[in-house]
Amino acid sequence: MTTAIAIAVFVVAYLLIATERIPKMVAALAGAGVVLAAGVVGSDEAFYSHDTGIDWDVVFLLFGMMVIVGILRRTGVFEYVAIWAAKRAKGSPLRVMILLVLITAVASAFLDNVTTVLLIAPVTLLVCDRLGVNPVPFLIAEVMASNIGGAATLIGDPPNIIIGSRAGLTFNDFLVNMAPIVVIELIVFTLILPWLFRGSFDADPDRVADVMALNEREAIHDPALLIKCGVVLAAVFTAFVGHSIFHLEPSVVALLGAGVLVLISKTRPKDYLAGVEWETLLFFAGLFIMVGALIHTGVIGTLAGWAADATGGNALVAVMLILGVSAVLSGVIDNIPYVATMSPLVADLSAGIADPVQAEALWWSLALGADFGGNLTAVGASANVVVLGIAKRAGTPISFWEFTKKGIVVTAITILLAAPYLWLRYFLLA
Repeated sequence: MTTAIAIAVFVVAYLLIATERIPKMVAALAGAGVVLAAGVVGSDEAFYSHDTGIDWDVVFLLFGMMVIVGILRRTGVFEYVAIWAAKRAKGSPLRVMILLVLITAVASAFLDNVTTVLLIAPVTLLVCDRLGVNPVPFLIAEVMASNIGGAATLIGDPPNIIIGSRAGLTFNDFLVNMAPIVVIELIVFTLILPWLFRGSFDADPDRVADVMALNEREAIHDPALLIKCGVVLAAVFTAFVGHSIFHLEPSVVALLGAGVLVLISKTRPKDYLAGVEWETLLFFAGLFIMVGALIHTGVIGTLAGWAADATGGNALVAVMLILGVSAVLSGVIDNIPYVATMSPLVADLSAGIADPVQAEALWWSLALGADFGGNLTAVGASANVVVLGIAKRAGTPISFWEFTKKGIVVTAITILLAAPYLWLRYFLLA
């Protein structure tokens, strides 16, 4: 009975989110309330369990970075970067999109992709406003680039951290195995931008001329605060990259950075809390509880088990099946809980494969499927949800299907490129 309730609640909530009949935060919290009230999960499973509860690391990482970005916004640095990018692109919206996409992808490889989109999205909104173009295509392109670029390293995408911990893979392992295909994917993604977002690059000539006449240095109106923010951000980013050395979770680093910056900037609570996307944080809480109910009742484990059994002990079949299933399921239920659930099954599968190269390929197929599958729908990855929240607050909401129509195309292309890469590198040429 509890299994049926968990499935029914998730399906109904997902349909409400997809059709946007009610706000996604309301749908997620209502769904969480139902599974809690029905006894599908209790407070221990929902609030304290590492496997089935709210991922507080994700929630507090977002909260800390939102506070930092809120204070950073007061310096005028986002206006500076927006004007700089527009001028370097000669006012061409397409060139601006390509420039911001590349910046986002590279930054996402060395930060987590949520942090990257929190920093890039305000810049995007400003530059699009300056040029008089719709920011929605730019935001969608950037969040997809963040999910692609973040796949390159251990710290770039939260699922990679889970995989690295479970499989004992290092930062260099991810860089060597994931970065080559990510570079290829990014090149292809950049090339299809004019087609994917056709009709989105018509700027107002007068506004372009106005932008080209601006002096970006004049946008910085609080240099002292900018220096303080720069020092704190440098320390935060260093701690992110040195995660294995400092043994501090990204969420702890973000909260410490936010606390220090609030202290030294003497910012008032109403100023730095105004930038926090409360609806986004509450949506994540509800989503984690609903997905946790599916995990607790064994639904996700059963689905993943069926996929594992279907391989028949063939390593290549296992790799391709994991890649495809991961792309679909990660796009539907969020790639973080999916990878957390699938990792033990991949560990069991890889232990039964004699060739160590082919056994490790199972982990890379899981990472590629989950990371690229995060682009499939508007709720497939944490970065997607964050950007949708920012866009809504800025008065330019992105609908579930507006994102997902582009996401289906991008996910299909990236997975179709990843499949031959896995075959060639770990089977044909190994």
